[in-house]
Amino acid sequence: MKPLPSLLAPVLLFLFVLPAFAADYKEIEFKSEDGLKITADLYKKHKKDSKPFIVFCHQANWSRGEYREIAPKLNKLGFNCMAIDQRSGGAINGVNNETAARAKAAGKPTNYPDARQDIIAALKYARKNYAKGKLILWGSSYSSALVLQIAGSEPKLVDGVLSFAPGEYFGRFGKPGDWVTQSASKIACPAFITSAQREGPQWKAIYAAIPGNKKMSFLPTTEGQHGSRALWEKFPDNDQYWKAVKAFLGRHFKTK
Repeated sequence: MKPLPSLLAPVLLFLFVLPAFAADYKEIEFKSEDGLKITADLYKKHKKDSKPFIVFCHQANWSRGEYREIAPKLNKLGFNCMAIDQRSGGAINGVNNETAARAKAAGKPTNYPDARQDIIAALKYARKNYAKGKLILWGSSYSSALVLQIAGSEPKLVDGVLSFAPGEYFGRFGKPGDWVTQSASKIACPAFITSAQREGPQWKAIYAAIPGNKKMSFLPTTEGQHGSRALWEKFPDNDQYWKAVKAFLGRHFKTK
């Protein structure tokens, strides 16, 4: 048998490798509350819709690419996931925010609070199509504050919430200085808050406002990182964050 031509071999290798990579997620689209088209990555590894389902929201100036490394690890833990592009964002990990681009082209406002409707639409879409069990909302930086606000103000939409580096970020957009804290006082579902070490004081009051004993907070012994990127393997203290996340999820959301 003759050896493959040097130019053909890489092509065949690509064809063999591509399906395994492409199967990690599926790009989907759905409409926000105002009709704007939202782009999302669906990481549905488990056929049973009764598996807990996580909706991921990215930090400022970023995109759904924030979760390309994180989502597959949650799949392995038994969760189905969806990472969305909010209209307030940009690009990260080579992934452009398509929702933000559409919003800008349509002349729609793209400030932090404007993304709230995208997150709510994502929850409703996930519940209708994929999540017949527990539905968990996860945010990073500005969206980590929004997910807490939504968990308190729209309790029927959320069964659990994880917040990576929240704060009262919305005063400059016309919201009350304690907008997130007010809603946090109404959260009834399990809630998890974490951040970089230095950021602890900015969410202390928010965490204190959450009632009950189903809440958990974590600060690393090291400097740590801002937002969900704290779980990226490139950061040496990511294992501290993962240990805390796994403990919280394992306590409240069974995957078997």
